[in-house]
Amino acid sequence: MHELSLTLNMIEIAEEHARRENAVAITSVTMEIGALSGVVPEAMEFAFEACSKGTLADGATLEIRRISALGHCQLCGEECEMESLLDSCSACGNFALDILKGQEMALVELEID
Repeated sequence: MHELSLTLNMIEIAEEHARRENAVAITSVTMEIGALSGVVPEAMEFAFEACSKGTLADGATLEIRRISALGHCQLCGEECEMESLLDSCSACGNFALDILKGQEMALVELEID
């Protein structure tokens, strides 16, 4: 489960930012996770609870914003929603899609005390 190591890294980054602001606690963490990122949001939530124990984020809430995937067809130029990396263009059926969004995983907001 790579979500465990991703969560540990995310907490380290959050703590770095919080310490720079002389915070004593992190009360909330907001992340964006794309549908094609390969990250299971529920696994991140589970890992966050365990990994935050004894850190500045102990007791913090984790909000995950799920980012839909969007592709751009190289053949017809249409943009279409995607559910997997193997999706085809919804307009012409072509499989050559450039991914415009949906692969991201980012720590976007912290609330600190």
